[in-house]
Amino acid sequence: MAATVSPMTNIPPEGAPEHVSLADYLPYQLAISSSAVSRLIARAYEDRFGLSIPQWRLMSVLAEGALTQQAAVTKTAMDKVRVSRAAQDLVERRLAVRLSNRIDRRSHSLELTAAGRRLFAEIAPLALAYEAALLAGLAPGEVAALKRLLGRLEAAAIQLYGADTAPGG
Repeated sequence: MAATVSPMTNIPPEGAPEHVSLADYLPYQLAISSSAVSRLIARAYEDRFGLSIPQWRLMSVLAEGALTQQAAVTKTAMDKVRVSRAAQDLVERRLAVRLSNRIDRRSHSLELTAAGRRLFAEIAPLALAYEAALLAGLAPGEVAALKRLLGRLEAAAIQLYGADTAPGG
């Protein structure tokens, strides 16, 4: 079994190095990579379409169908405030609308308008082109492995985060 830091005690395992090289630290490498990709994409979406990354993410999940704001929080992995602001911006630009929930009037869902769907149809090929360009130096098996490993890292982080909030943690 791999050596881990206990989320409950924060005591490193025996034999763990006392110094952490930031350049070699995986969470740092992931953050730097993510930031570089986000900056690239943000510049393209902002310059060409006037959209922020949160607005793009929200449009992307809404392109699959109407969602409650809470469902959008889950699907986009953004916090409530960021989703709320992105939703408000999209509504103000008439790219999305809020629809009342017939069963629970306190609740509403968000849906792309025809203009929002047209804009998304224009953006989607650009998004896929950026993804292809980013992955161009990797073999198909490497891309599949990368996606699988990122999923496993996310699952491990979620599990550790859950352990962090356990009673007494």
